[in-house]
Amino acid sequence: MPRLSDSMEEGTILAWMKAVGDEVAVGDELVEIETDKANMVYESDVAGTLTEIIAEEGATLPIGEVIAKVGDASEVSSGGSENGAGAKPEEEPAGGGDGTDAADAKSESADQPVERPGVGAPAPDEGRSTQAEPTSTGGERIKASPIARRIAADRGVDLASLRGSGPGGRIIKRDVEEAPAGGSAPAATEPAATAETPAAPVKAAPTPGASEKPETARGTTEAVELTKLQQTVARRMAESKATAPHFYLTTEVDMSRAVEARKRIKAAAGEGDVVPSFNDMVVKACAIALREFPRANGAYKDGRVEEYSRVNVGVAVAAQDALVVPTVFDVDTKGLRQIATETRALAARVRDGSITPPELSGGTFTVSNLGMYGVTSFSAVINPPQAGILAVGSIEEVPVVRDGEIMPGSKMSVTLACDHRILYGADGAEFLARVRDLLTEPVFLAL
Repeated sequence: MPRLSDSMEEGTILAWMKAVGDEVAVGDELVEIETDKANMVYESDVAGTLTEIIAEEGATLPIGEVIAKVGDASEVSSGGSENGAGAKPEEEPAGGGDGTDAADAKSESADQPVERPGVGAPAPDEGRSTQAEPTSTGGERIKASPIARRIAADRGVDLASLRGSGPGGRIIKRDVEEAPAGGSAPAATEPAATAETPAAPVKAAPTPGASEKPETARGTTEAVELTKLQQTVARRMAESKATAPHFYLTTEVDMSRAVEARKRIKAAAGEGDVVPSFNDMVVKACAIALREFPRANGAYKDGRVEEYSRVNVGVAVAAQDALVVPTVFDVDTKGLRQIATETRALAARVRDGSITPPELSGGTFTVSNLGMYGVTSFSAVINPPQAGILAVGSIEEVPVVRDGEIMPGSKMSVTLACDHRILYGADGAEFLARVRDLLTEPVFLAL
């Protein structure tokens, strides 16, 4: 089990991308693993033949445990393919058959990349909650791998029109590639569908008078298991509130000139040029202020404050049914257009599950923006061990007083959460005032 993040202690196998007997090259996508920060695809660092898969999909193992073996093709055992991608004991026909159907399903999946469950999705026999996926016309979730979703989006293929050939009817890469743009994939043959559909488990007869779900005054209760990422977010946020004494400072920012500046940038932008968003401006303003107020760019550890030399701002992204914070490094040295390009690329990789461990580490401050949802103001929880986090609300059109006259304007509310062990009231107020001034006169963001 590889270490895919600095805080990772164990990982869960979500999907094998290769089957036993497949050739593996350096850089090939080998296995998708659920970590404490995100679901990540591990690329092989060795070349050879996948001779044995030891950890089944759904298995959770600590760092360093052997999950598979890559060696010479002659080392593949005749029974080793039973651990191949997409074939598991649970998928063998019930009733003690000879396993012919399961073997057929295995042989069909051996010559293609095995589907990846959706980001945050469990193995078929697990009960973990999953990320919201595209839905069919009947309102049911469409099961599709992240790669399949990416290709479908690029080609304009409607996932609801496809019939998945992966285990459990999941839509995999091959299904989308075989579908015409905007069309549907060829229907899978009935025998293949039968071979790849897991047999329904046999339920024990219910005890007389007992209900399947506990009944309370609130109705029936259904327990929803959290993914490792959701568990990590829950634990870290609880620890943050329990250990970091939060205090909050809120101010209103006159965004009138920022709105006008963005209109001019957008009008002057060529086709395909990235236009910085207001959030990119906030990130840049925070970076400049962090450079000027180094204590805000620090952390509390072991009774002392550590101030960082680099200004790396994390941008909160809602994805994978949780909160993921990729990092834009050295923001104080970058222009708005470069910041905009990087933040969009990071957000896209978070949502399609291709974000890498280094891109989720090293943050020294965080910006969280809910303005796009119409939220005017809110207070965020500090991402430990950072000194603070800036919560950004929506831009509202309001009357403002300028030079003694009332005129139309745009205002935005921002709230700074501070760790009182690192920042005192005056420290936080001065930092927030600097951010406000930079956004009020956005020309200074370009200097």
